[in-house]
Amino acid sequence: MTTLAKLSNGSRTAPTLSSWIEDWFGKDVPTRLFGDFHTGLNVPAVNIKETGDSYHVEVAAPGLKKDDFEINLDNNLLTISSEIKEENTDESNERFTRREFSYSSFRRTFTLPETVEADKISAKYHDGILKIDMPKKEQAKKKPLRTIEIS
Repeated sequence: MTTLAKLSNGSRTAPTLSSWIEDWFGKDVPTRLFGDFHTGLNVPAVNIKETGDSYHVEVAAPGLKKDDFEINLDNNLLTISSEIKEENTDESNERFTRREFSYSSFRRTFTLPETVEADKISAKYHDGILKIDMPKKEQAKKKPLRTIEIS
C-alpha cells in the first residue's frame, strides 16, 4: 500500500512493510525477483502528481481495455486492480491438442489524504494509460496570495 501524498509537515503516515519495500526498491519485489521468469506478475508503473486543485494518478497499462480494470474506494483506500485470464486452444488434428493458459493480474492500493473529494473521483483509460483524477475539497485548495492591510 502506498500513501498518495505527504502530510503538510512533510512526514508520511506510519509506513507499512510493503510501502517501505516499495520505496526502497522502487518496484514490487516479485517483479524484481521473478521478472525474467514469466510468472504472470506484472505491476504497472504509477505516476502521482499533486496540483493546487487535485491529485492525478496515471497507471501505465498498455494492452488492456477499460473493462479489464476495477477501481474501488473503501474509506480512504483506493485500490486499482486487473485480472485477465485467457485460454487458447489449437487443435491441429484429432490426435494432438495444444492448450495454452495465460493469466496476469495486479493490485495497487493507495491511502488517500483526507483532503480528497471522494464523491468526485473520476477515471479514464486512453492509449494504455489509466488516469484517475481526485479533486481536493474546497477548503484544501491552495488560496491565492492575499495582502492584508494594516489599520
